[in-house]
Amino acid sequence: MKLFKTIAAALFAVGVAGGSAFAASHSEKKDIVDAAVEAGSFSTLVAAVEAADLVETLKGEGPFTVFAPTDEAFAELGMTVDELLKPENKDKLAAVLTYHVIAGEVMSGDLVDDSTPATVQGSNVTIDLDNGPMVNDANVVTADVDASNGVIHVIDKVLVPEGVL
Repeated sequence: MKLFKTIAAALFAVGVAGGSAFAASHSEKKDIVDAAVEAGSFSTLVAAVEAADLVETLKGEGPFTVFAPTDEAFAELGMTVDELLKPENKDKLAAVLTYHVIAGEVMSGDLVDDSTPATVQGSNVTIDLDNGPMVNDANVVTADVDASNGVIHVIDKVLVPEGVL
């Protein structure tokens, strides 16, 4: 449970951050949550982390690798965000959020093409480096946002584990 909570915290931080603006504003090393809050974007991800009761977790030691979808990525999700944030969908939401987190710190230079690392949710994601770094079918738009308890890679699509939505 502690690991789950820590991962959720990492997601929260990534969500609040917001792509390149996040990387630029991250001059001193803060944990993922503080860095995200300071950046002031990723409002949808932050709302999702709050709705899933994962905020408390995100200040853990880590390290974590978080693939953080942008607000635009959430807007393109087939299910509306309002529907996903409903209390009756809390378990689905937690599964989606934890599918964006890998235990350990994996910088972009450490990614291995065609590897399938396990996520905190329990399913695997596929790393593709042939056409720029990708996780499943999401492009990494900002890589290696360093935090004291891990690393954030901003992505342009919400990752959804099979059978969850």
